[in-house]
Amino acid sequence: MPSHTYADRPSQPPEPGSVDALISQTRRLRGDVDAVRRDTVVDDDDAQGRWQRALCDLAVHQLDDLGEHLGQLKEGMPPAPEELDLPAPAPEAGPEAQQTRVGSAEWNLLTDEVTWSDELFQIFGRSPESGPLPLDELGSTLFAEDQPLLTSMVTDCLVDGKAIDGEFRIVRVDGCVRTLHMRGEPVLDQDGCTASMWAVLRDVSELRRSERAVRETRDSLQRQRQIAQTEHRLAVELQEAVLPSWRGSLRFPHGSTGALDLAAHYLPSATSALIGGDWYDALELPDGTSMLTVGDLTGHGVTATSGMAMMLGALRGMAMAGIEPGPLMGWLNQLLETSVQPALGSAVCCRFDPATRTLSWAQAGHPAPLLFRGGSGRALQPPEGVLLGATSGAAYGQAEERLEAGDVLVLHTDGLSPRSIEFSRTDGAERLLALAPRFTAARSAQDCVRLVLEEFGETGREDDACVLVARIGA
Repeated sequence: MPSHTYADRPSQPPEPGSVDALISQTRRLRGDVDAVRRDTVVDDDDAQGRWQRALCDLAVHQLDDLGEHLGQLKEGMPPAPEELDLPAPAPEAGPEAQQTRVGSAEWNLLTDEVTWSDELFQIFGRSPESGPLPLDELGSTLFAEDQPLLTSMVTDCLVDGKAIDGEFRIVRVDGCVRTLHMRGEPVLDQDGCTASMWAVLRDVSELRRSERAVRETRDSLQRQRQIAQTEHRLAVELQEAVLPSWRGSLRFPHGSTGALDLAAHYLPSATSALIGGDWYDALELPDGTSMLTVGDLTGHGVTATSGMAMMLGALRGMAMAGIEPGPLMGWLNQLLETSVQPALGSAVCCRFDPATRTLSWAQAGHPAPLLFRGGSGRALQPPEGVLLGATSGAAYGQAEERLEAGDVLVLHTDGLSPRSIEFSRTDGAERLLALAPRFTAARSAQDCVRLVLEEFGETGREDDACVLVARIGA
C-alpha cells in the first residue's frame, strides 16, 4: 500500500512478546472450550444441552477470529491460518469455516488503483487473475437490500472522512452467501485531502450463524420453560379444584355423619416440577354410609391430573349410585383401559357403615389400609386386585372389617418416604405402624396427620404422596 497518512494510526506498535503471550493464551483457551463442546452431549429433546452447545460453538468461532487478528497484529499482515498454530475448527462448522476469515483492500482515488490482499480474493471467491473489484462494482456482489448501506458508508468515508464500520452480505461467484464485516477509514494525502480508502473485511458468517443458533436455542429453552410453568400452574389449579382442602378436617356436605373424624394431606414431590396423579377423597353417600378413597395415577403434569380428575369423578358417581367397592374397581379398570391416553393406576376404595361400624373395601395394586387399635397397628388383609389398566376384564375382590370406637384408619399412597432414606430403612407402611402408640393417644384425625408429617417430613421425597386419616367416633 502507498505510504499515505492514516486518519487514526497508533503511535507505537505493540511489543512482540506481549502479542505472543496473547496468542498462546488464546490457543489454550480455544482448546479448553473445544473440549467442553465435545463433552456436551445433546439429544433432540434437550433444549438446555442444545443451548450450551451453541454457546460453545459461538465461543470457538470468536476465539478463532481473535487468534487470526492477533496473528495479523504480530506479523503486520494477514497470516495464513496455519501460522497461528490454533486447533482447526470442528468438522460440524462446515467447509466454509476452513477458509480465510480476514482480508484487506485499498482503493486509490487519485490513480483508480485497487489493491486486494490474497485473503480477500479467497473471501469473495474471486480469482486473482480476474482482478480486484473497483468501489463502484463492489456493490454488485451484495444483496439488494444491503447495497444502500454500503453506498452510505463509502460516501461518508470519502466525503466526510468518517470511519466505516458495518456488515453486509455478498453472493460469491460459486453462489455461496457470506456475511462480511467491514472496517475502514480514509487515507489522507500531504494536504489533508482524501487520497484513498483502506479497509479490513472480515468473514463473520460462521460467527453470526453461531449467534443465531444461540438465540434460537435460548428462545426454545425459554418457550419450554414457559410451557412447563403453564402446565405446572394448570395442574395445580386442576388438582386444587378436584381434591378437598389439603389441610384441615374434611367435612361432609350435610354434616349428618358424626361417626368419622377425617383429615388428609397432600405431599408434593421434591424432584419433579410437575404435579402427579395422587388423590384422596371422602364422600357422604345417600344411604348414610361414607366413601373413603386414595389412589395414584402414573405420570405427572396436566395429563396425570386430568386423568386423576376423570377417575375421581367416575369413582364419586359410581359410589353415589350405590355400587360396592369391588365392582366399582372393575368399572374403573375398564374406564382406564379405554381412555384416550392409556395409563396405570392404583387405588383403594372403602365404604363405611356407621350403623354397624363395618368397613367394606377393595384395592387395585395399592397399599392396604392400616388399622390402629389399642396402641398397636396392622395392615388389613387385602382382597384380590391388580393395577387399574393393567389387564382387561380383571376381577376385584371385596373384604370387610368391623371397626370399633377409637380406631384409627390410615389410607396412603406410595412415596411417603423421603429420598434420603437408605434402602435398609423400613418402608412407609412399617414406619406408619411404628406410630401406633402415638396414633392411639392422638385426640383427632388432624393430630394424626401432624404425626405423619413429623415422621416423614413435607419435603425431600422422590414422588408425590398423600395420606388420609379416619378416626372412628363413639
